[in-house]
Amino acid sequence: MTEIQALVLTSGTPALRSRPSPAPHHPDDVVVRVAATGICGTDRGIVLGEFPALDGVVLGHEAAGVVQAVGTAVTEVSPGDRVVVNPTYTCGRCRPCRRGLAAHCTAKDGREIGVDRDGTMAGAVVVPERFACPIPDTVSFRRAAVIEPLACVLTNVEAAAPRPDDRVLVVGGGPIGTLCALVFAHRGVRTVLLERDATRAALARGILPDAVEVATGSGPGIGLPAGLLPHRPDVVVDTTGVLLEEALALVAAAGTVVVMGEREHARASVPLRPLVTSGVRVIGAGPYPPRLFEAAVDLAADLPLERIVTAAFPLAAYREAFAALGAPLEPGAGAGAYTAMKVLLVSDPELAGR
Repeated sequence: MTEIQALVLTSGTPALRSRPSPAPHHPDDVVVRVAATGICGTDRGIVLGEFPALDGVVLGHEAAGVVQAVGTAVTEVSPGDRVVVNPTYTCGRCRPCRRGLAAHCTAKDGREIGVDRDGTMAGAVVVPERFACPIPDTVSFRRAAVIEPLACVLTNVEAAAPRPDDRVLVVGGGPIGTLCALVFAHRGVRTVLLERDATRAALARGILPDAVEVATGSGPGIGLPAGLLPHRPDVVVDTTGVLLEEALALVAAAGTVVVMGEREHARASVPLRPLVTSGVRVIGAGPYPPRLFEAAVDLAADLPLERIVTAAFPLAAYREAFAALGAPLEPGAGAGAYTAMKVLLVSDPELAGR
């Protein structure tokens, strides 16, 4: 192919544009023919003007596809291999990387796929070899497109470190919250998922195993329905990123609150004495390190991640895709209602069906 279609951020609004088909320019480059890309909350924030991104960048970062071409130094993958893209570039050389803290690499700024480096909502994308991770034939591309958000979840589940007898409350039933509950249930941890939006709560019930109780919030904030939990939760995972104060008031003594959702302007006022005397841990786990992305690739073989995907649209129907996530692209429309859980934009229908 000589040209590809790409969803490009143009003066703050996504638009479909023709771009030259990418080719390897560096010895370690891998060109991936994209099957499908999941629309992330970050993408939604970008198109709503709530998250900064480079004008002219190709959006998207949750993607899988097939290797199309490789640079001269590439040895780990070959054309035709099935891969998932790890969009979180790390340098391997800065002090955090050398200390095993690659999630906090100081060189990541300016190198984030779909934010300030061309992303995956396109026919193809170029990534360095170590960020094109092979996937087995048994993992469909529909499932593989959810591996990147699964890696985000694993970072926070690891930070929560629940004990076998802990009770976990996950606040927020979007794709991330639902994935959190799915992973906790997979590990045998007693879990309740709380989602205020009735549509998303119903979608989560259809995705999660019966062992996870899904409840709809009863009011503002966390709004935990009376009688839902016989005891205070030992772990609260706030995937909304705005409910720290409520979570601290709710969590059991010596419990853990994981602040997972990222909201650019969110603030909280925390009384310090109760925090100290109750022995509560407040954790922000941050981005995933490379080892947890690899762990997500492995775990994808055992989890029905494709059930999180409740809608898929061709790349040309990007307006309908974003509208399904409450992000209509008409000028002045503002945020709307959700009608889907995870939405995929399909770059290559032939590949995406495999």
